[in-house]
Amino acid sequence: MRIAFLLYDDFTALDTVGPYEVLSRIPGAEVVFTAARRGPVRSDMSLTVTAEAALDEVDAADLLLVPGGPGTRAQLSDGPVLEWLRAVDATTAWTTSVCSGSLVLAAARLLAGRRATSHWACLEELGKLGAEPTGTERVVVDGKYATAAGVSAGIDLALSLAGRLAGDPVAQSIQLLIEYDPRPPYSTGSTASAPAELVARMRANGLEIG
Repeated sequence: MRIAFLLYDDFTALDTVGPYEVLSRIPGAEVVFTAARRGPVRSDMSLTVTAEAALDEVDAADLLLVPGGPGTRAQLSDGPVLEWLRAVDATTAWTTSVCSGSLVLAAARLLAGRRATSHWACLEELGKLGAEPTGTERVVVDGKYATAAGVSAGIDLALSLAGRLAGDPVAQSIQLLIEYDPRPPYSTGSTASAPAELVARMRANGLEIG
């Protein structure tokens, strides 16, 4: 099973590394990181991930994942990346995204009329790009398209996919192995639970996509 992760400058590291930690452990998984060109790709916080293959070297995948991040904005104009997404999507069993990565899928016209989610700051734009934004679920599945909410939700997405692809016992074993049992010290992980003044302040600060 070939799993392709799209990389681009200023992606958010956890959008990629979290799902990778889970999906790479599925028996038979072959993961490839791909970008416009081979070589190191820098995240928004300066973590570098190496793309082993250029886009034109990856023409098919069983599962495709697009991370989000501040660099999403540069990916929304029609061009080689969106053309590549449309071509590879024709071969996938699953086309997925984390955080603002769903905007890229929507810009490629892959989410038209489909339920999808994204980072809470991106839901309005997701709707403008033709999707039906859903802000109350961490993982939204519509057909073969699975989208995750912001950043950390990518781990939930990956575990959900692991269960669908390899069965619940495998996914449960992966969850136990990585000891994914989140118990955050604060209850501000969503706009539903965070104080209204905190949400308003963050919106006023002009969050970048991702």
